[in-house]
Amino acid sequence: MSVDLVCADPAFLDLTFVGLDALPAPGEERHAEDLLRSPGGAATVAIGAARLGLVSALASPLGDDAEGAFVRAALVGEGVKLPPRTVARTPVTAVMPHDGERAMATFYPDEPATLADVASFAPRAVLTSLTRLDAVPDDTMAYVTAGDAEARALAGALLPERVRSTRALLVNAREARLLSGAEHVADAALSLAARAGRVVVTLGPGGALCATGGDVVQVEGVEVHDVVDTTGAGDLFAAAYIWSDLAGATPEDCLRWACLAAALSVRVPTAVAGAQTIEQLAAAGSERGLAIPGRTTT
Repeated sequence: MSVDLVCADPAFLDLTFVGLDALPAPGEERHAEDLLRSPGGAATVAIGAARLGLVSALASPLGDDAEGAFVRAALVGEGVKLPPRTVARTPVTAVMPHDGERAMATFYPDEPATLADVASFAPRAVLTSLTRLDAVPDDTMAYVTAGDAEARALAGALLPERVRSTRALLVNAREARLLSGAEHVADAALSLAARAGRVVVTLGPGGALCATGGDVVQVEGVEVHDVVDTTGAGDLFAAAYIWSDLAGATPEDCLRWACLAAALSVRVPTAVAGAQTIEQLAAAGSERGLAIPGRTTT
């Protein structure tokens, strides 16, 4: 079976502290109502894509440790293909959601996916970050992300030349401003689109926009009451965007599906718990006039 999407960014074990009454200040201890373990990072994208019907794989190596064993078991349970290599340690993030936001602390041993790791899956598409484009095989469709650290490191610099041939650059508003130097998000997206082709910018509750050439398409966000945990919403946005784009949806409908998937995910603790199945997302989309891309109706 061919692989639709290979996720080549790091995967994490997320430790989520649920029900904090406040985020701890320096020297302060706060107690949580619960502690949950779940896959995070690129593992969230891979699981989100699998639940939407794509054959997905994780290329970034996991550790030969208890944390890695947990993440591998979760991926297997979701039908995600496992990375071909094992390393010593697995990245871990402590997540502290509170009042619609969250704080995080991360341990990340830098063990990135290689070109050989990704190519072993013969993927239709790859999701990776700006600094890991060398892991994408030639003539393979690439969707590119930029985390906050990457955006800060590349602020004021030219984007890698290979970005021009990628399918889309997926960033949030802060990352778009950092990478472009522009103050307004639409201007930032247009500036980046001159170098990256298609640029998708997430706007949190405000929705998302897509810039291609000199054109900008924007959609409104989906209202969510009682936000519990926003962790991984961007990852699930990416999974739904790629799923709908591979299915042939219009750029505007890709944004709508992705915004919907991200909004539905924040109602529960942990990103994976909020990842929608194709049936759940289709039902929510139907209520909003969205038809599953690639399907015909009678």
